[in-house]
Amino acid sequence: MALALFDLDNTLLNGDSDHGWGMHLAKVGAVDTAEQTLKQDQFYQQYCDGTLDILEFCEYQFAVFTQHSLQQLNEWHADFMANTIEPMIQTGKASLLEQHRAAGDDIIIITATNDFVTAPIAARLGVNTLIATQAEKINGQFTGKVAGTPCFQQGKVTRLQEWLKSNNKDLNDSVFYSDSINDLPLLELVDTAITVTPDDRLRAHAEEHHWQIID
Repeated sequence: MALALFDLDNTLLNGDSDHGWGMHLAKVGAVDTAEQTLKQDQFYQQYCDGTLDILEFCEYQFAVFTQHSLQQLNEWHADFMANTIEPMIQTGKASLLEQHRAAGDDIIIITATNDFVTAPIAARLGVNTLIATQAEKINGQFTGKVAGTPCFQQGKVTRLQEWLKSNNKDLNDSVFYSDSINDLPLLELVDTAITVTPDDRLRAHAEEHHWQIID
């Protein structure tokens, strides 16, 4: 049984769920629209540049979790799924999952975006295993902090290795699909690296190393 790993944003999805969630919060009035637009664009540019401070970003993104009830957050998320995520799925590359399902492979979505945002997306895509940045909860309440290692850059490798150890798995016959230079540590670790509409730096690296590129 092979191990098929998928980044989520701009890989399976045609868009960025983290950025989209932030803008959805502005749309429903949970945060200030002007400030949110500025901060989301700044963070997204830093992500694209490979300079994002993941803890600073999470602190900003998670603040809203501490200010509203879980029921309210879930209601906003349901609307977010219908109006933001569903179009990203319909125009994205979710079809990449099918060949691995047909082969009986272990399928994992591994993403820097937090688990509150991404768990319903993984469920919608029919993927049971999600490795994501975890928003800490204590006694059922969000704390605004990250639990464990953020699933970003080298942290994706750390989190995957923890999962492999816990599940008695290894990276034999492993494949990883991603769009971002931030995922280079994991792309270089797996047996087969496949880039999906890669950013400019990842495209150059993929061409140099003769990795498959899907556009």
